[in-house]
Amino acid sequence: MKKYLVINGVNLNMLGVREPDVYGKNTLGDLEALVSEKAKKLGVSVDFYQSNFEGEIVEKIHSALGVYDGIIMNPGAHTHYSYAIRDALGSVKIPTVEVHISNIHKREEFRHTSVTAPECDGQICGLGFKGYELALEYLADKG
Repeated sequence: MKKYLVINGVNLNMLGVREPDVYGKNTLGDLEALVSEKAKKLGVSVDFYQSNFEGEIVEKIHSALGVYDGIIMNPGAHTHYSYAIRDALGSVKIPTVEVHISNIHKREEFRHTSVTAPECDGQICGLGFKGYELALEYLADKG
């Protein structure tokens, strides 16, 4: 069975509380339940990880090598400046899709640039939690 890792970065533990007009009222637990249900339908396995600490995210990416067939990652604010996370993704070469709940290109200018996206297969943004489901579908189809 194919196995995937969902990594949620900084402040995503605050879903449902932080800026509900931007991120919605659903929680991280709601997101994990939705993605778990999608994984069942696709016949794949999924694990979840959330951290507010850049180094912990780097370590999790490193530990995914040889364990997971793909990564779905929302680095949060780390998207815009974490060359450490970018380099971790580049070093493991695991198929990865970057996901953002909001459309980062319609927000503040500093959010328009992703330093992590060039190490990913693709980026999905602005589709809410649906973006995670689409990322899982992509990775499962990729094989």
